[in-house]
Amino acid sequence: MTNLIDIQNQIAILQKQAEEIKAQEFNKTVQEIKAKMAAFGITVADLDGGKARPRKAAGKSGGTAPVKYRGPNGETWSGRGLMPRWLAALVTQGQSKESFAV
Repeated sequence: MTNLIDIQNQIAILQKQAEEIKAQEFNKTVQEIKAKMAAFGITVADLDGGKARPRKAAGKSGGTAPVKYRGPNGETWSGRGLMPRWLAALVTQGQSKESFAV
């Protein structure tokens, strides 16, 4: 049965091996990254803070959704996402959602 000292020695040996492998592969990895950056047109500025460049989704205009519901005080809702509080309160009072359809 191995004891704590043997395990710690094995850990030290493996850590040294890992550092050697990392040093050997470092330059190769940097070159691969540079090649991919060039292929995709990525600059160092693109990497700043992990922020990706905004990209448009295919088939989407990027505009807002049209209004489907309008409240008594001019509130609006597109019908997407959670029902807004103003409409939920009116529905709770017994009014139908469809009565506010535009």
